[in-house]
Amino acid sequence: MEFTPAKLNSFLFFKLPSAFWSGVRVKSILPQSCTVTVKHRWFNQNPFNSMYFAVQAMAAELTTGALVMYQIKNSGKKISMLVANNKGNFTKKAKGRITFVCNDGHLIEETIKVAVATGEGQTLWMKSIGIDEKGDQVSHMEFEWSIKVKL
Repeated sequence: MEFTPAKLNSFLFFKLPSAFWSGVRVKSILPQSCTVTVKHRWFNQNPFNSMYFAVQAMAAELTTGALVMYQIKNSGKKISMLVANNKGNFTKKAKGRITFVCNDGHLIEETIKVAVATGEGQTLWMKSIGIDEKGDQVSHMEFEWSIKVKL
């Protein structure tokens, strides 16, 4: 699969429909960063009139997972990937359009090199920050990815 926002959003529609119907969309992907947005609306709200935490988690995870997929493809190796753990911190009600950004592409690139060189599974933590339209941070999410070279 080519890594463009349009291709990744198509992937969402077919493979992660709950994220797609909640409004999660990839806006950009580069070797070192990925940006995803989601807009608060009736369909993805909680009873407190803000975005449901799981929708924020889907968008944040996508910023990290898309980078993992991108770097695996660039490595040319068959590598499995799985979220092993996650942490989230919510600092403000998420209303309006929330933009999640992960700038940890360099971390996964280095971790893949180690996994390929050693043949052993590796883990790494990647973070994604959610910012609202006013520039205020609404959430900070971290995902521990486990990768392993397939034999």
